[in-house]
Amino acid sequence: MRDDITRRNFIQKSSLALAGTGAILSRGAASASERVRLGVIGTANRGGQLIDALKPHADAEIVAFCDVHGVALERWKESFGSAAFYGDYREMLDRDDIDAVVIATPDHWHALQTIHACDAGKDVYVEKPLSLKVVEGRRMVEAARRNNRVVQTGLHRRSSTLFRELAEQIQGGLIGKITSACCFRISNMAPTGIGHSQPATPPEDLDWDFWIGPQQMRPYQDNIAPYKFRWWKEYSSQLGNWGVHYFDLIRWILGETAPASIVALGGRFAVDDDRTIPDTMQAVFELPSGCLLTFSHYEASNNFPLARPGEIEIRGTLGTLYASEKGYEIVPERGGQFMDRKPRMEPLQKKSEDGDLTVAHMRNFLDCIKTRNRPACDVEDGHLSTTFAHLANISLDTRLRLDWDAAAEHITNNEQANQLLQYEYRPPWTLA
Repeated sequence: MRDDITRRNFIQKSSLALAGTGAILSRGAASASERVRLGVIGTANRGGQLIDALKPHADAEIVAFCDVHGVALERWKESFGSAAFYGDYREMLDRDDIDAVVIATPDHWHALQTIHACDAGKDVYVEKPLSLKVVEGRRMVEAARRNNRVVQTGLHRRSSTLFRELAEQIQGGLIGKITSACCFRISNMAPTGIGHSQPATPPEDLDWDFWIGPQQMRPYQDNIAPYKFRWWKEYSSQLGNWGVHYFDLIRWILGETAPASIVALGGRFAVDDDRTIPDTMQAVFELPSGCLLTFSHYEASNNFPLARPGEIEIRGTLGTLYASEKGYEIVPERGGQFMDRKPRMEPLQKKSEDGDLTVAHMRNFLDCIKTRNRPACDVEDGHLSTTFAHLANISLDTRLRLDWDAAAEHITNNEQANQLLQYEYRPPWTLA
């Protein structure tokens, strides 16, 4: 997996950092044989949050960190001085003493890093969205299976006992026949959003070539990296960043696998910045069971869109569910035209006792490394849920309603749209 990509001096130097026994995250009674030795790839923002989610677990030991941005590594050197620090994740994967890796890099890196980690014999916790394109996601599933690897997707609501209970009850008919599900992302970024920026020289401690990786090379801009890549479709999208959380949760609660048809509309209507994704859009998915799932993306409006507090709304013939990580409420339905007006069920409310779901999700990952069981959000589930986001982005780009064959993972009504299920990697990077 070696290549001739040039690396900056800071990366060469960072790889020479101390490679001792690592820093045990939580002083507990776990013996050396019980500990899971981990490397973290992508150590800023969400990577830092995942490092924090490992701290409560006495059997987790971080022994290596990797990032292409020097400042992202520096913050961990004081508290993890005996760990190794890398600028090239493949050097970390070459180590035989690492059991698993945590991947929190930009979305366009998830596929290659997960596949390479599985092929190197490592288990993987990979942040959402699982991939940047549908074909990548399927290759990630194949890599996990051929190497018998545990791959947990960072859709942490899957570790919620509250949502597990809801999934059983809703599928058991609690609120009747489901016909509609809604979810959303709101953030009023008008008028200037991520702003306008000119191409510039990258910071000295950032390896821009490696950050771009398999995508096509472009000049550095400070409103792309380190975090604003979320508004550039070449590296991410808000459908992938936020939408996939709710696609996965709704798909789980309803017992659905994939959409049958997708249409998305939107554009840059109010925010004047360099983004390449909409500031306003809606995606509608027709599910095989006879239900519409709608995701609304409002980045020029911040007022709450649902009738009750919640992250998702699911409407049934007996009642309507409003749910979030904090709990849920079910509002009874009453009959409409020609129907009896009495309530069709009793109102229900329940608060969550789950605690920090990211911590719970990491606990599940560590346990599955030891038991070799499938994790709460196995790579296949991560792929199926992320596919919703990818298909909506394709519909946006093509301005078409798309019909989806989930078994073949193929768009059946427009061959040109199928070309967008993957993108051409920049040499020397290739998708296994």
